[in-house]
Amino acid sequence: MPGRGVAHRGQQGNIEIMIDPFGRSISYLRVSVTDRCDFRCVYCMAEDMVFLPKSDLLSLEELEKLCLAFIGQGVRKLRLTGGEPLVRRGIMSLIHNLGRQIGHGLDELTLTTNGSQLARFADDLVAAGVKRINVSIDTLNPEKFAEITRWGRLDQVLAGVMAAKNAGLAIKINMVALKSVNENEFDQMIAFCGEHQFDLCLIETMPLGEIDQDRTAQYLPLSLVRARLNRHWTLNESDYATGGPARYVTIAQTGQRLGFITPMTHNFCESCNRVRLTCTGTLYMCLGQDDAADLRAPLRAGVSDAELADILAEAISRKPKGHDFIIDRDHKSPAVARHMSVTGG
Repeated sequence: MPGRGVAHRGQQGNIEIMIDPFGRSISYLRVSVTDRCDFRCVYCMAEDMVFLPKSDLLSLEELEKLCLAFIGQGVRKLRLTGGEPLVRRGIMSLIHNLGRQIGHGLDELTLTTNGSQLARFADDLVAAGVKRINVSIDTLNPEKFAEITRWGRLDQVLAGVMAAKNAGLAIKINMVALKSVNENEFDQMIAFCGEHQFDLCLIETMPLGEIDQDRTAQYLPLSLVRARLNRHWTLNESDYATGGPARYVTIAQTGQRLGFITPMTHNFCESCNRVRLTCTGTLYMCLGQDDAADLRAPLRAGVSDAELADILAEAISRKPKGHDFIIDRDHKSPAVARHMSVTGG
């Protein structure tokens, strides 16, 4: 299997940590709490998506148990994703329970959301210990927003973002760079984020799952985007890092940070400290590989905490050195069959 090697456990204070075959400490877990979403973004999923039966999904209690197991093995940062995490019924109970672990092994609990439910949940997120969130907004044009998301309304999302800002959450906007769709809107988004003191992260589209469209028509390299931005903005190098894959600069004119996530033009694998847990209990050691570990079966079989720790260690021993994303210009097929909403965005 890719990346087959030897993982081992180390110590960080009184906490055991998982170290993969390439010496990287696994300290960041991204958890998809649902594959469902109230949008159908064109680069993420097909419009007629068939979602998993609810019986296949981990219960909130099972998700919590697995998250606690990872915290016990040195995970310091949890990010809840989807699908859209805030559409899962009862999700705030999980967020509150996980928030109690902050300062007790966990450093940070964060969320990636499409913003549609933020007006409803922003205050609760702050009360649960969440300090910052990522919100996906690919355009500030209402008509184009409706086209990209198929089912989304920009006014609803922006109202949620402002509710989150007023609640005290630090906000980063995630914007997927889409050729011939929003490639002339980066200046506008930078200005918007500067006005509201939001950070911005630009992301290359990734070849995950069938989406009813030609991926090569969507792909826009961020090396080209950055060259264009240099005409209007002063981008100063920064050593800022969040534990994620983005490389940051500071925009001199606004004082805000701008991140670039470049899985296609420059992969971010050498320092990867992340694994991803799906809502069905499948653990992916790499976003761009199919190798996985089933945690649901042993969990439901009643494994002990020690046995679960051994299962996690065995999975980490298979973490590969990096992904193999390419844009297949001949066959236009995804590099990985599963959709991002399944893996956890």
